[in-house]
Amino acid sequence: MKKLINQPDDFVRESLAGMAVAHADLIKVNYEPTFVYRADAPVQGKVAIISGGGSGHEPLHTGFVGMGMLDAACPGEVFTSPTPDQMLAAAQQVDGGAGILYIVKNYSGDLMNFEMATELARSEGIRTLNIIIDDDVAVKDSLYTQGRRGVGTTVLAEKICGAAAEQGYDLPQLASLCRKVNLHGRSLGVALSSCTVPAKGTPTFALGDNEIELGIGIHGEPGRERASMKSGDEITEILVRSLIDDNLYSRTVREWDETKAGWMDVELLNKPLQKGDRILAYVNSMGGTPVSELYLVYRKLAEICEQEGLQIVRNLIGPYMTSLEMQGCSITLLKLDDEMLRLWDAPVKTASLRWGV
Repeated sequence: MKKLINQPDDFVRESLAGMAVAHADLIKVNYEPTFVYRADAPVQGKVAIISGGGSGHEPLHTGFVGMGMLDAACPGEVFTSPTPDQMLAAAQQVDGGAGILYIVKNYSGDLMNFEMATELARSEGIRTLNIIIDDDVAVKDSLYTQGRRGVGTTVLAEKICGAAAEQGYDLPQLASLCRKVNLHGRSLGVALSSCTVPAKGTPTFALGDNEIELGIGIHGEPGRERASMKSGDEITEILVRSLIDDNLYSRTVREWDETKAGWMDVELLNKPLQKGDRILAYVNSMGGTPVSELYLVYRKLAEICEQEGLQIVRNLIGPYMTSLEMQGCSITLLKLDDEMLRLWDAPVKTASLRWGV
């Protein structure tokens, strides 16, 4: 294993320390417990948005803390969910009196810990709601989740909801918007190689020289199919067609019901993409894929969307949700309406995403 690290146990802390120095105008880092928060937090009267998950996916989530996105992010150890005490401490730090929206990727550990954090925060008088992101069409169930995994749409939800919070949306409005973004997004990824968790020191999984994993999870979970290596256009075609051909998807999730002061089951339904839809096309590097290859993928993606009558009106291309140094990419297609388009274009200023400022 060759990595720019010192001791594996110090990796996350030392990385965060460097981030704090590099972006002192934007963020601060709390270490006991660990969370990253806006330098100007709390912003009084604004709903605060918090997300989090295992480290190793940077810039998700810590790189998206700042004006127009997250108020705080809770990083766990590499590929390990953050703990409820991190989330509670972050909520206490950034609560501006208008409540907290937790954006939660659909992984068992994240779900359990964010639910516990919600209950703890509410016991202290901090109003909180959770919205789950479950956009990965690869598999119905995986190693770390029941139902679809939460992947690329997470980044888009954090941007769109972050803009809405800056514009004064209240907590129920933000939760409704975040739920809508999730229902409009679909993602699928491919791995060309594994990655190596510093504490383990060996690859997470094995791929032959001529093998790829279609539908890979961001922690190295198995996908739909182990296949032989193909051309960039062929891989892109498989990914994009899978997203376009994805049918109605229904499931039940748990959300906090403020009227009943408890958890309730909510039925959700994703509708297929249709000709004429306006979309945001997001091509993401898993960490080890050059941007030049991502543009090759985007070229084919745009060609297919035009053929299928899908209008790409916005795009995002780059390493925004990674899996350490894994080679591969993911594609997310998000159907946009006027509200989401306006909020996507709104100013944002974070360490890893900024425009309009």
